[in-house]
Amino acid sequence: VSYILDEEAGRDGGVRPQVPRGASKMGTGSREQEFGQPGAMGGPQGPRHRQQELPLRILVPTQFVGAIIGKEGLTIKNITKQTQSKVDIHRKENAGATEKAITIHSSKEGCSQACRMILEIMEKEANDTKIVEEVPLKILANNSLVGRLIGKEGRNLKKIEQDTGTKITISSLQDLTIYNQERTITVRGGVEECCNAEVEIMKKLREAHENDVASLNQQTNMMPGLNMNALGIFSSGLSVLPPASGLRGSLSASANYSPLLGPPSVLGSMYGVPSSGALSLQQTTAEQEVVYLFVPTPAVGALIGKKGQHIRELAHYAGASIKIAAPDNPDDPERMVIITGPPEAQFKAQGRIYGKLKEENFFTAKEDVKLEAHIKVPLTAAGRVIGKGGKTVNELQNLTSAEVIVPRDQTPDENDEVFVKIIGHFFASQTAQRKIREIIQQVKQQERKHQQMVPTPSQPSI
Repeated sequence: VSYILDEEAGRDGGVRPQVPRGASKMGTGSREQEFGQPGAMGGPQGPRHRQQELPLRILVPTQFVGAIIGKEGLTIKNITKQTQSKVDIHRKENAGATEKAITIHSSKEGCSQACRMILEIMEKEANDTKIVEEVPLKILANNSLVGRLIGKEGRNLKKIEQDTGTKITISSLQDLTIYNQERTITVRGGVEECCNAEVEIMKKLREAHENDVASLNQQTNMMPGLNMNALGIFSSGLSVLPPASGLRGSLSASANYSPLLGPPSVLGSMYGVPSSGALSLQQTTAEQEVVYLFVPTPAVGALIGKKGQHIRELAHYAGASIKIAAPDNPDDPERMVIITGPPEAQFKAQGRIYGKLKEENFFTAKEDVKLEAHIKVPLTAAGRVIGKGGKTVNELQNLTSAEVIVPRDQTPDENDEVFVKIIGHFFASQTAQRKIREIIQQVKQQERKHQQMVPTPSQPSI
């Protein structure tokens, strides 16, 4: 049982419904132990604002959880009251684990203050019991944000270490799975030094998270015909559309925490590229579309993952066939990825590939990932894509912000089809692909109607 926030009443100055004392803490159906103040999620920092904020997540040794909660929950109640935070202790998850996750929802200052108080409790407990010699601060962060925290050549992380006098390490990519998309940032130093480092680390992570949210929200109206909420294409777990009704019920999160309740990400690590042949992973689906996506050659290893693990998980997640074609020339700067699947599978697979290139720093933090995609269109539809005097293709480029090119003097293939090139960031490319598919369908429908109207030799005309 948890507080259900009446967003309308809170915004209009009405009275919130009364909640029985202790209801948010004692519900038998709760998977985690929650502690928070009913007002902590209201007011100017209420649900509408907070639903896209990045909470602070930390790992603490299991033996310290009791001390953090305190007798009858008094210690954690004091933390939530002093810091105006909502604190979720995921004590029942990962039974037998040596560490438990704690999620702190509050303002930046509230999160930092709660973190300091928890660190001080653990430090005192460690000194009193002599269980451990050192209590480092361990921050959990989604893998998609970590690359921007580290910075080019590790500069951001080195600066934080120098400025705060701490030693910071980050868990390996190999520890990630389809069920766990978070990496552990371990900060070693005194309580004061660790707290100063937490402020700087979370500042970088929040900047990256806010950039991702802004990028998604700008495009929410550009993809007609797709179930955007169900897709969750980015490895940060961001759903494209935030919940329409605000935050309801528990905000507690599991180990694969997703800020906007998106599904877990599919992640892998960078390993060598096969010297020859094509890697093919097939999922059988209806309404197949084929897209030829070109990625930087050095990124192929990251897309494949160790022994093909990442690309297998990606194909399974998206419900698509994914083939990485062998290079025509070893020095080619780009490799072709052939993706076969229906529209939602294309959206998921391409979105993950774009996200993976961003994570692995093939593009800078402020640089949009722009890739070239080719799709085949019937020769009879190519003219419609261009339009009279290039009108349609110009409108398409203005609408989608993608560059759309129908190369002239193409020789149609055996299916009487030609290529259309689309260059742009993910949403621009996706929108252009969908619009071109619409034109193809319109042309096919007109052709079918025309064939139905023309009598065949076996049917005498009247």
